[in-house]
Amino acid sequence: MKRNYTLLSLVLVFALSTMFSLDSFAGKKKVQLSVSETDAEIYIDGKLMGKGNTEVLILSNSCVTVKIVKVGFLKEKITFCNKKNSATPPKTYYVEMKRDDAYDASVQTDIANIDIELKTTKDEKEAWKLISMIITSYFDVIEVTDRETGYLRTSWVIQTFKQNTIRTRLIVKLGDTDPLTYKVKLVSEESRAPGTSVKSDELYREWDRVLRKYGNVFDELQSRLNK
Repeated sequence: MKRNYTLLSLVLVFALSTMFSLDSFAGKKKVQLSVSETDAEIYIDGKLMGKGNTEVLILSNSCVTVKIVKVGFLKEKITFCNKKNSATPPKTYYVEMKRDDAYDASVQTDIANIDIELKTTKDEKEAWKLISMIITSYFDVIEVTDRETGYLRTSWVIQTFKQNTIRTRLIVKLGDTDPLTYKVKLVSEESRAPGTSVKSDELYREWDRVLRKYGNVFDELQSRLNK
């Protein structure tokens, strides 16, 4: 008898779960999503579901979050809900992606955030004066400068974009005296959010791009130090 009750309980649980599952699917909504960029990745609740276009399924009494991503374009995020007090999801939905202004204002480079050696035949005093002059043509504020130790660091320069904040600084260190060599590092970091404080170090990470206005600083230092 006890076994019969157990089997009956299992059947009842299965029947109820199936009923609720069918009820959810019975009230489901579908949205045919398409994107202006045919190779843009479409994520639904964190899972990659396609590129360029896909069908979004929203079960009854639930919501789904769609994220659309492509390098060089701003990320798009849309939430569709299928609930009594929410707007009915459209049958079709089109997303026109917009260019990423931070991406367009920068260039990809393999020299960001690493020490680049610059050798010169000029004497130390003349080289330091030239380095300082070139750097101040790119950066308004020098935070630390010490010719005796051959160390210079600019203040952070911050620029905010629609979905990102970029901070940039340049650091010069004496590498060797014979031949006279300096190590120069262009530090480029992003927060991946607009309006981030320049002091929020924990929110920034290295960026493999450099804002265009700093793109020529190494070339200028190299060419003028070797004239």
